[in-house]
Amino acid sequence: MTVRVLLLFGDQAEIVTPYRDHTDPERVPVERLVRETGIPREGLAGTELVAVVSADGELEHFERA
Repeated sequence: MTVRVLLLFGDQAEIVTPYRDHTDPERVPVERLVRETGIPREGLAGTELVAVVSADGELEHFERA
């Protein structure tokens, strides 16, 4: 699923998805996004990513779009 990093807040990134908009974003550790995508922290805000979703609907892994 395509997601977008809305903003960074401390050590958390707020992620908007087709199911969760800016009023209720997913929160993901910035360090996790950097590790999984290779995108540096300063380049994450506004970035479009692909999220691999598990069978139970959890955001399991992130990749560059």
